Amino acid sequence: MVIVGDNDKQQTRDIILHAIKETNEATVEELAAAAGVSPVTVRHHLNSLQAEAILTSRSVRRKVGRPYYVYTLTEKGHELFPHKYARLSTRLLDELKARFPVEVVNDIFVGVVRRMVSEQQPLLDNMGFEQKLDYLVTLLGKEGFLARWEKEGDQYHLIEYSCPYTAVGQEHREVCSLDTNLIIAVLGNNVKQHSCMLAGDSCCQFTVTQN
Repeated sequence: MVIVGDNDKQQTRDIILHAIKETNEATVEELAAAAGVSPVTVRHHLNSLQAEAILTSRSVRRKVGRPYYVYTLTEKGHELFPHKYARLSTRLLDELKARFPVEVVNDIFVGVVRRMVSEQQPLLDNMGFEQKLDYLVTLLGKEGFLARWEKEGDQYHLIEYSCPYTAVGQEHREVCSLDTNLIIAVLGNNVKQHSCMLAGDSCCQFTVTQN
């Protein structure tokens, strides 16, 4: 996992996540010792991480005394850590691009998005624009993106703060089209991208105008 930022708060958060990853589950006291901070500080981070659905907790009963809590990573939490999927995905894309023309490879990416959206199309047809934005954020979240939207005048801004395709995208920029095509499939064609994490920006930002 890449530590983002140099401030103590971010470093403490990363240490907590690494400690839980290494031990599978941990108590507040164990995490406080690992991070070199107070249990109160650890609890603050744990509350934030649970609110983001990165951690979950369970109560453990003692023979004597009050029960205590242990914390584990959720599926979303495990996805924050590197996997070998990126290497496999890169190799598969290398093979696809070696065998097929660029147009065919791009059409495969479009087909992936179509399949993702097609089952929900009747539901989308009955949604208002902002409902579609909420649905899109949820859908992006399921794919590993952290995203939110905001409104400014008659325009909407969609901001992605993390991208699950960053590692693969360094060699295959085609994967960058997946979220763009997904946004277009849900919201329509009036989508303009202003920044991209693969280009070194801190986030991917899109402006969307209602059709």
